[in-house]
Amino acid sequence: MTAPMSTLAPFETASVRMEALFLLRFQAPPEDVDRILAAVTVLTPLAMGNYDSNAYQSAGGVERYRPLDGAAAGAESELRRRPGIVEVSFQLPRDAGLLAQIVEAIFQVHSYQEPFIAVADVLVSRSKGLDDSRNPHRWWNTTGDWKQPAETGA
Repeated sequence: MTAPMSTLAPFETASVRMEALFLLRFQAPPEDVDRILAAVTVLTPLAMGNYDSNAYQSAGGVERYRPLDGAAAGAESELRRRPGIVEVSFQLPRDAGLLAQIVEAIFQVHSYQEPFIAVADVLVSRSKGLDDSRNPHRWWNTTGDWKQPAETGA
């Protein structure tokens, strides 16, 4: 399976390459997320530069729906509201075969009969790996999440 050509043209700046990729999003109860991402990372490492397992998870929101005839829950007259549902997104290479495998994997391990899965064609940034050791805006040049907190002088 071949992905259609993107209408977005990759480009570069002095520090960044903008690459054409897929952005996949799904919504799920928080308790499903680790199981779904485990199924995804069997198929692809979700790599981003020198990192893997890259995904974004939103804060919880309210999902709204009403089951109709044929729904696993059976038809209902009242609208359901389910709080705490999250959205997860990650980037993928523009490979339609891989994309199809990942969509199927998500569907197979998701707890919903009709999970929300969406795919968009996007340009995403990739660092050129330049020397940032003197950039005061980089967190690893300040306290960093693995370094000790800065002395407060108290």
